[in-house]
Amino acid sequence: MSAASAEQQAVEVLTPEGRRSTVLKRDSLGLSALFFCIATAAAPMTAMLFNVPVIVSGAGWAVPAAFLVALVMLLVFTVGYAEMARRVTSAGGFYSFVSHGFGQTTGLGTAAVITFSYTILVAALIGVFAYFAQTTIKDWTGASIPVLAFLLAAVVVDVLFAYFDIKITARVLGTFFVAEVAALLIFAIAVLVQGGANGLTAAPFNPFKLFHNPAAIAVFGAAAPGVALFGAFWSWVGYEMAPNYGEESRRPKQIFSRATFGTLLGVGALYVLVSYAFTIGWGTGHLAQGVNAQLQGKTISAFYPLTGRYVGLSLTDAFRLLIVTSSFACQRAFFNTAARYVYALGRERILPSALGRTQRKHETPHLASYAVAIAVTIWMLLFYASDSSTSAVLLKLATWTPIVGVFGLLLVQVLTSFAIVWYFRS
Repeated sequence: MSAASAEQQAVEVLTPEGRRSTVLKRDSLGLSALFFCIATAAAPMTAMLFNVPVIVSGAGWAVPAAFLVALVMLLVFTVGYAEMARRVTSAGGFYSFVSHGFGQTTGLGTAAVITFSYTILVAALIGVFAYFAQTTIKDWTGASIPVLAFLLAAVVVDVLFAYFDIKITARVLGTFFVAEVAALLIFAIAVLVQGGANGLTAAPFNPFKLFHNPAAIAVFGAAAPGVALFGAFWSWVGYEMAPNYGEESRRPKQIFSRATFGTLLGVGALYVLVSYAFTIGWGTGHLAQGVNAQLQGKTISAFYPLTGRYVGLSLTDAFRLLIVTSSFACQRAFFNTAARYVYALGRERILPSALGRTQRKHETPHLASYAVAIAVTIWMLLFYASDSSTSAVLLKLATWTPIVGVFGLLLVQVLTSFAIVWYFRS
């Protein structure tokens, strides 16, 4: 018996045997492809442009410190999470882990929360994409395309990608990810080399400064540090997706830990570096002013004045394009994971069994993907019916929805942590 065959037998794969129509395509994703599938969900460009202003609202200029604190906490969680993934390989992810720790009843509750959370996060991220795509095209060409067209077009593309081989999605996501990381690094290096607005300082790395932001405390009270950490954790949502691709990965026992820790640490280092460059680029005394200009609609992003100042208009244009591709790639990654949760629940007959079937040629969860697409479309249309303005897509659909989704994911992560501890004690 080969080493690969022995490893495959050693891993518990929660897949009914002998039913081809319910099996995902084996050995589709290697380490690099898996990394791109989950790292793109973190969406560095979207996290920086969309979440950093939220963190500033709660932590002032201690933004890098918020990312460092969140990184340490996630590392602790990931140690047990990665070890559990070596033993349970299933498209069910969190649901499978909690079921193995606390039983199927608790697992079902987890499945409901996590599927709902991922699905509405898809809708929110499509909202981000639609807003930036519509405004960017209008600014560059003068064409005023209804934002609803972008919302629906994203869903159509999601369904098409979900039908075909997962390798195609991995390649597209990888291309977008490399481009946005390159642009962010150019920005960060340019600011650091030029010394920022008032020179380099280590103060933004001090975690104790998270609790001493008078402006944030005046608005949020004692919850101000929580707002900052919420924004930081939100930036990593999606890095935990590796187990959901377990049945489609090559040598999952070996690559899960590498892909998950690689994403967590690599993206974390980028977040800390870029947020530090953003902070000193404005200067600690003017950072709040720069962010307020964005919140008041005076500029599309607080990053754009800095990209123009430290590099030039070409980088600003690159950022404006890449926030479109980044938000699209991010929602694409979340769509994949939401579909795999629905597929896993259908395969185990918790949801209608038809949702657990796969497309015979490409072996993708096409029916589960259609179900997610319908749910996402209904959610978006409800928001659009209440307010059809372009700004509402960003301020309502893309801002209110993630709050619910991220809280749901954080609660599931906490429950999963306890389930993992209980599993290894048993």
